[in-house]
Amino acid sequence: MPFQCSAAPAPEGPGPAADAFTAGHLGELTRYVPFDLVDAVLAETGRVQKRLRLLPSRVGVYFLLALGLFPHLGYARVWGMLTSALPGAARVSEKALRDVRHRIGPKPVKLLFDTLAVPAADPRTPGLRYRRWRTVAFDGCASLHCPDSGRNCAWLGRAATGRGGFHGYPCLQLMTLAETGTRALLGAVFGPRSTGEITYAARLVDRLDPDMLLLADRAFDGGEFLAAVRTTGAQFLVRMRAGRRLPRLAVLPDGSILTRLGRLDVRVVQAQVTTRLADGTRVTGHYALATSLLDHRAHPTTELIELYHERWEIESSYLALRHTLLRGRVLRSMDPAGLEQELWSLLTLYQILRHVMVDAARSRPGLDPDRVSFTAAAATAQATVVRAAGIADQHDPAPPRAITTAVLAHPLPARRARLSARKVKSPISRYAGHPLEERPLTSTRITSIDIDVENPGTATRPEPSPAAQAKIMKPGSRVDRVFALLGATPGRSFTPSELARTLGITNINSFSVQLATWARRGLLGKPARGRYTIPNNCP
Repeated sequence: MPFQCSAAPAPEGPGPAADAFTAGHLGELTRYVPFDLVDAVLAETGRVQKRLRLLPSRVGVYFLLALGLFPHLGYARVWGMLTSALPGAARVSEKALRDVRHRIGPKPVKLLFDTLAVPAADPRTPGLRYRRWRTVAFDGCASLHCPDSGRNCAWLGRAATGRGGFHGYPCLQLMTLAETGTRALLGAVFGPRSTGEITYAARLVDRLDPDMLLLADRAFDGGEFLAAVRTTGAQFLVRMRAGRRLPRLAVLPDGSILTRLGRLDVRVVQAQVTTRLADGTRVTGHYALATSLLDHRAHPTTELIELYHERWEIESSYLALRHTLLRGRVLRSMDPAGLEQELWSLLTLYQILRHVMVDAARSRPGLDPDRVSFTAAAATAQATVVRAAGIADQHDPAPPRAITTAVLAHPLPARRARLSARKVKSPISRYAGHPLEERPLTSTRITSIDIDVENPGTATRPEPSPAAQAKIMKPGSRVDRVFALLGATPGRSFTPSELARTLGITNINSFSVQLATWARRGLLGKPARGRYTIPNNCP
């Protein structure tokens, strides 16, 4: 729903004062960021102009949001988009547009985002809930590229290549909490990649409430973090790292166990998930899920395993943010304050579009928000900005007409069951293209999914297929040499450093990654952290 606020708007009658505010709009999206809301956040952060200029602070905020809609255009062209249908708007220089950015700073747009970062859907929205809980997810994104300036590098650092140099652009680490049913954001933090994901996520835990069920991957299985989640009243379903060893307190009839994770009583479900594809490929994965939902009768294991897949909806949020809005481009700002302002503006724009999409889906009963196209919503929003359409309707509670018509005219098809390889186009590691990867290179239709629940502690690791094993177990290959060395001393386990010295391998970091991957695939045993042996010597 459009947001409303009670702050007094600036003059909008005829005259110079009204002309100065003419360009302050965002087309049909203006009803989600009305004039009085923007004025309120500027007043609260002390960023209202001290005297009326050609570019008031309110207009500057809308200009910042418009930069996110037109990332491929420079300042002057974006200003032209805002004013092309407004003959009374002022003509300003690029320097004036840069100055208004500096005058506003990051605080007003951060407050604007925090105001809009609320659940977008009501409880009746399809695909929103598991039982009585609204499903939400944590995840990080470390691929937002920033300009390679001295100030940005001093703040964010640069990733080393392993050969004494640095590669690429400095990158921001973005952490968000998203509503999986609508992909709307409930909170966000960002900063240098050197800070761990779980540290950033801990700053967003207070956004959880007892109405939520948190889904998260293996980066968030720490006992202290999950204890903090439970203090909010929220439930969780989190995938665990393969090396976790927890005490078995009780075995439940469905094969799950009750155990303790730090101070928490948790239920652990282990399962083998086998996916069969139309081309005959079979992909097997091992999942260990920890949950605060302890009642195995109310929450069957197969339901929880199927529910965990909803966590991937947050990846669609990052796809829309990086590729639909940013179009894969580097951010504009050359200093940390500018980067903060730009990213908060981009997140605010993303959140506005999600609210628009949910309102559009709500206007057609039974339509899942997943089937509303983010690309269509963003493209139509751009057109309404150029036409200056819908500005006068900023307090109209109905969904925006042009955007709603566009997204409902061509809803996305129901999601197809497909699978493809997870590939990095320009990998840092030379080992990124793993020869044991059984996934197809292109999206392939899934014909069936089998879930076999295992008893933790007795489950075996998935064996690679014979074809995949033959790819890597070639005579004289590195894994063949490692396997021969381990087989010659079956009663002993080795560290990566010991194996590297014996085999004459110099790049220990890359070699350690290889060993860990081979152990996950069942080629090597891992009796303890950082130690490897042949598989039949691993308990």
